[in-house]
Formats: sequence, structure tokens, C-alpha cells
Amino acid sequence: MTRPHDDGSAGDVDYANLASGYLNYRRPDFRIQLQIDRALGDAFTVLNVGAGAGGYEPAQCDVTAVEPSASMRAQRRSAKPAIDATAETLPFADASFDASMSTMSVHQWPDLEAGLANMRRVTKGSVVIMTADPALVERFWLNDYAPEVMSTEARRFPAIDRVANALGGEIAVEVVHIPLDCTDGFNQAYYGRPEVLLDGGARRANSAWSFVGPEVEDRFVHDLRVDLASGAWDEKYGHLRILPTFDASLRLVVSRPATPAGLRASRSR
Repeated sequence: MTRPHDDGSAGDVDYANLASGYLNYRRPDFRIQLQIDRALGDAFTVLNVGAGAGGYEPAQCDVTAVEPSASMRAQRRSAKPAIDATAETLPFADASFDASMSTMSVHQWPDLEAGLANMRRVTKGSVVIMTADPALVERFWLNDYAPEVMSTEARRFPAIDRVANALGGEIAVEVVHIPLDCTDGFNQAYYGRPEVLLDGGARRANSAWSFVGPEVEDRFVHDLRVDLASGAWDEKYGHLRILPTFDASLRLVVSRPATPAGLRASRSR
């Protein structure tokens, strides 16, 4: 994350514009929330880095949020304000939190390794990162209609191995299965509801669309409308309309402190 500008920008996105109407489309999905909560374990004090509007912060925990965009801080769901800071410059002592988290934010950080190392530094237990696997991003029907959007996504997200190596410790990578009626409106949340992405507000709630010009959006809307009307989309992808969950590219990378070899061996006896 870079330092925010006066207009509320952060990272490579102008959140002053993106934030308009964001909460109407990006509502945390309770099933994804449960998976994040399980990964955080029994932590009570939790740091949320790149917290945005506060989606997926565990209600049962004492959460400290860090968010560099003024526009996103203004849309916080929590009454507790977020701290204006970045992952690379966290103003906390070592081991200040039981656990830490970041959801769909690490692709905004100009120095990923420094930011993740800093999260590990201030965290006693699990560090939980929700991100997308760039190797899988383009295996989604939207790539047929707006490949510019999907290639942008693939370029922006860091490789899962890079995230894991930067965090260190004992790593687990979990698939985040997207439910058909997912309430969090990222692009792939509409895998079985293509009509929703004809709504300009739904597209604007996804930062990748801000990297392409209006001609891409116009072409996308025209081509998708035509294929929905003719049945071409359903002929190819109609099975997705009844698929309960979808394995797209969403992943949880969970880092737990490495167990000392001797202690691990004694526990195994």
C-alpha cells in the first residue's frame, strides 16, 4: 500500500471513486467469514491490514484496523475508526496481536515482502491472508467477454508461493469456495448470475474494471446481453447457475509460527 493522497487513493486504485456505492455490492459473505474465523483460531486481539470498510473482521474479537485510504476509512462498518497507516509501516511493537489478517489487499502493496514480514513481526499467532491465485484467475467465463479485466487481475495478484515465502512459519493454503448466492460482489461471486455484472455499480465495486477503458465495458455489456438473449451463454455455462459452490481463484494463506523441531518431536511421541 502506498501512502494515501488527499483524494483517498491507495495503492494502484483511486478509492475516492471506487468507494462510491461500494457497500451496496461488497457485503461480507457469512460462509467466507466462518472460514476466516476458523483460520484465526482462538485469537482475541486481531490486526486487520488494508481493512477497507471492515468486511470480514471477526465480531467476537478486539480488532485494530489499518487502512490508508481516507475514502474507505469513511465507510467503516465498525464504530471503531481505522488507523491511517500501511502494512510496511505498522506502528506497533513486536507480538502486539494474537492474530492478524488481510483480505483482498496484498496485491495493492508496493513492497509485499516488507508488508508481510511486518505483519508477522507484530503477530504472536496466525497471519491469515485472503487473496487470489493469479495462475487461476483467467479460468472464469468473464475472460471470454472482458479478457482485459481478467489479465489485469492476474498481473496484480502475487503468486501464492511468494505470499507463503514472505510470511514464513508453518503454511496452509485453503481453497475458498464461493457460494452461488455470495453476498460479496467480487467478479467471480457472479459465476452463476451473469446478469448482475451488466449493472455498472457491480462492476465499479471491483477495482479491476477501473484499469480498462469505457470501450471494454461497452463491448462487454453488448456481447453479454446478446449471448444471454440468444442462449449462447447458457449453452456454454448454464450449468453454473445451479452449481452450489465454485472453486475460482480465491485462497486463504495461513501462516502459523513454526514449531521448534525439538518440541514438535516431543509432542509426536
